[in-house]
Amino acid sequence: KKFTAEDVAKHNKEDDLWLVIHGKVYNVTEYLPNHPGGPEIIQDVAGTNATEEFEDTGHSSDAKDILKKYEIGVFDGPVEVKSATKSKEEGPSLLLVLAILVALAAGAFMMYEPSAAPAGSQ
Repeated sequence: KKFTAEDVAKHNKEDDLWLVIHGKVYNVTEYLPNHPGGPEIIQDVAGTNATEEFEDTGHSSDAKDILKKYEIGVFDGPVEVKSATKSKEEGPSLLLVLAILVALAAGAFMMYEPSAAPAGSQ
């Protein structure tokens, strides 16, 4: 069955909660009390396309399997995933930023911990 954004938006309450993730519509009402992050996280995106939030959280394959149980149809609207389609112009990747931070931390450690410096460099 196909659902529009208007259809999904009507289901935005704790006792009647739908989400769109990757173009599919899910009725996750029954799952709310079981969500490891707490029901509030899901309630914050109730009745919306929550694809970006779902992907940004980095859900496991088990979580994706659980989600399948709640599928009720397909979304008849735009299916956008900003986090998965970032262009190179949006700035450095998280991995690059992490590498720089690790290098800076290592450099700071070497500067302030003389005992960590290689032998003969003191």
